[in-house]
Amino acid sequence: MQGLVKLRRERLGDGAPNPFGILCGTSAGAINAAALACRADSFDAGVETIAAVWRNFRADQVYRTDALGIARSGAQWLSAISVGWMLARWRKEGPRSLLDNEPLAELLRHWAPLELLPRMLAERHLHALALGASSYTSGEHLTFFEATGDMTGYERSQRLAVPMRLGLEHLLASAAIPFVFPAQRIEHAEHAGWYGDGSMRQTSPISPAIHLGAQRMLIVGVGRLHEPRGRIVRDGGYPTLAQVGGHVLSNVFLDSLAVDIERMERVNRTLEMMTLGQRLATSLRSVKALVIAPSERIDDIAARHQKHLPRTVRALLRGVGSSSASSDLSGSALASYLLFEAPFTQEVMALGERDTLAQRQAVCDFFGWL
Repeated sequence: MQGLVKLRRERLGDGAPNPFGILCGTSAGAINAAALACRADSFDAGVETIAAVWRNFRADQVYRTDALGIARSGAQWLSAISVGWMLARWRKEGPRSLLDNEPLAELLRHWAPLELLPRMLAERHLHALALGASSYTSGEHLTFFEATGDMTGYERSQRLAVPMRLGLEHLLASAAIPFVFPAQRIEHAEHAGWYGDGSMRQTSPISPAIHLGAQRMLIVGVGRLHEPRGRIVRDGGYPTLAQVGGHVLSNVFLDSLAVDIERMERVNRTLEMMTLGQRLATSLRSVKALVIAPSERIDDIAARHQKHLPRTVRALLRGVGSSSASSDLSGSALASYLLFEAPFTQEVMALGERDTLAQRQAVCDFFGWL
């Protein structure tokens, strides 16, 4: 977003209104979307506030990294996997997650104060905020949204959208990486249950924005849309638990964004071939989209920064076969889900700004910044 603000200031100067009427996000994207939504009356300042947090991030702002905290959560979780069958008859309740993310809850209370959202909506600084989460209870993917007017939800196969007042629990649920962070309880008259990371089972990530009325979309991805065919992958030894765990998480979060964008482009092409009468007879509509995706693999960046993880976390990862050496890529995928250290986040932010500025003309054309 910093690249976007830089381009906007070049063309429009300071103080231009929020360019986004609808904000949607899942996982870390849900946190960014909520933080922006709560500052929709001062977009540029909001982006800088969010960037300042990411620029100075520490893992202990997200999860407990002290030895006692790691022992209580991580060690119990690993022991449950290894000898849990021996302890099952005495253990009343199993460990809920690898890490304790209570620090993240405290950070989000200040970083994304959702109690401000109703005012942003009432003053028309924003039309809607939508946050995705996956239900462990029903197996469905839900989009919880808060919007102006009397917008109703919708239901599709294995996914639905529900209007309700958004709170801290929705943010924690959307960012609850399976196994790593605990599931969150969300109370609702029809859809109460336990929820985890919104990237799970998200088969149509751009659908919520379209249903909420978006006609143009800026789509910010976290994975490369197309991997180069010539990328060399070295054959190593037997995969470690860290390597397998990272691979499993990568498949759980299998990015369906590229597929969804292709589907949207096919609909756009179909509509272009229709007559005016045919277009008026269908509920389909053309949607313009601009995609900004990283030009470098986030896993590769994570591999260079594993050494910046807290010592206790590195020790935990070594127990499952992950090395902190930058040359060891086997555990970098798993480590990337735990890396919340400034050197890593700063490099990812710099990459995002470069990738945005690389599309300078396309961005300006998309927003109509002359």
